[in-house]
Amino acid sequence: MANITITLQDGQRTECAVHTQVKQLVALVAPASELPYIGALVDNNVTSLSYPLVTDCAVRFLTMADGHGWRIYRRSVSFLLAKAIWDLYPESAFWVEHSIGQGFYCRFSENGDGSDAAMEPVTLERIETHMRELVGQRLPIERRKLSFMQAVTQFEREKQSDKLNLLKFRNPPRIVVHWCDGFSDVAHGPLAPNTGVLADFRLVPYHGGFVLQFPDRENPPAIRPFEDQPKLFQIFQEHAEWGRILGVKTVGQLNEIIANKEIGAFIRIAEALHEKKIAQIADRIDANRSEVRVILVAGPSSSGKTTFSKRLAVQLRVNGIRPVMVSLDDYFVDHEQTPRDENGEYDFEHLETVDLALFNEQLLALSKGREIEVPTFNFTKRRREFSGRRMRLDEDELLIVEGLHCLNPKLTHLIAAGNKFKIYVSALTQLNVDSHNRISTTDNRLMRRLVRDHQFRGHSALTTLRMWPSVRRGEKRWIFPFQAEADVMFNSALDYELAVLKPMIEPLLMQVKPSESEYAESRRLTEFLLAFIDTSAYEVPKNSILREFIGESGFRY
Repeated sequence: MANITITLQDGQRTECAVHTQVKQLVALVAPASELPYIGALVDNNVTSLSYPLVTDCAVRFLTMADGHGWRIYRRSVSFLLAKAIWDLYPESAFWVEHSIGQGFYCRFSENGDGSDAAMEPVTLERIETHMRELVGQRLPIERRKLSFMQAVTQFEREKQSDKLNLLKFRNPPRIVVHWCDGFSDVAHGPLAPNTGVLADFRLVPYHGGFVLQFPDRENPPAIRPFEDQPKLFQIFQEHAEWGRILGVKTVGQLNEIIANKEIGAFIRIAEALHEKKIAQIADRIDANRSEVRVILVAGPSSSGKTTFSKRLAVQLRVNGIRPVMVSLDDYFVDHEQTPRDENGEYDFEHLETVDLALFNEQLLALSKGREIEVPTFNFTKRRREFSGRRMRLDEDELLIVEGLHCLNPKLTHLIAAGNKFKIYVSALTQLNVDSHNRISTTDNRLMRRLVRDHQFRGHSALTTLRMWPSVRRGEKRWIFPFQAEADVMFNSALDYELAVLKPMIEPLLMQVKPSESEYAESRRLTEFLLAFIDTSAYEVPKNSILREFIGESGFRY
């Protein structure tokens, strides 16, 4: 058979035999840094270094400094942790529960039933020591294919019910697993070629479990000191406990509910939990009614801030408080005054896209009972206008402001701290694919946004995926550093929502082709969604936060 032609990242071309593995070409490319190559992009598809090349293609190698490479590294270290625990405590169980800072919060049960007390420091030290021993041994991590029945037999023997649940509603002829020195796990994406490249991690004891810390994504391989985030952790744990009560911790368990036609009841319970939490927040505001004049609602993109604010307004009215909504958008500066980023491009995520002086002046006036003339931002002309619309807050009225920067103290620096009630909203899903593989909260928000942008803004999936890195940079700079400022946090995630979003997202992702660099992200999300059984949006109530993204909401936006 004729050779195939490979175009490498530096532009050079080389020929090789069909089925040559990607790793055999590494020697032809100069290292980009001291970081090792741990994966590759083959025609914009993320692969392992053992991937066999079968057609002419372009190949770019990945280190953990690349977003795709960092995801490979994070997944690989999680696999290393599972391997170490399996070696030392074969009857135990451990769960990767959720992200916290630059790491994952994990729980460990030595007897396997979850009844253990807090993890002993000596146990954690032993696990980390063994992980580092495995790194030193440079054990290969192999991608293997098992027949469907081989996989079922193996998972039954190992009592991995979460893996069996995933397979219950799927029937591919082959199951891909990753194997290392007798230990295997279901493959949920490429892993590093061997344990020797996984030296950069840290285990930190935390709240009865531990945090598996990864290198700083912006500055690998450095690992930042661990920063406690008690409010965020509490929200995650509260939602995880609710999932345990309902018996839904994994995608497989959710699929079973859908298959048994019990999803309607599950949706109603999930929505009732949201309503209860929103009512509790309204009660807390009511208890401080004599002081609070402004309610500030912030959160990252597609967290559901707008619908949350509208539902909070309803609950405040139940308590005899009349809420008045003010849009931060109306205080944007004129287009030519918009700040620019380091590349000279307009930075629409910047704090100073808001006229801070005018906003604070008018907020202060309202909080003191004075009348103001409210501006309106004309998005067609990209200018702020005054049309004579006036506003004053009566004694039984409170102002609700929702926006990107609402927790940033500079946004409301003239308002006394006691007059502000600050709320942080985000979609912090507790649902896992299986015990070792979590669902990214960022992915949850991205899939909401893919649907919303298509439904209401006419954007293709490609357009949204191209914008997403800029959105994420803005969140890291302008939202996440201020989340600890919140008086209360609200988790807008709904454990059923990805099953509803799936049939809406898949056709959009299929339109992103391998010729586009965003194809890697599109394919990753497509593969991830295969784990879900989809369900109709029919049971989703009209006031649900999910309706902000899928349409037919009972609220006007």
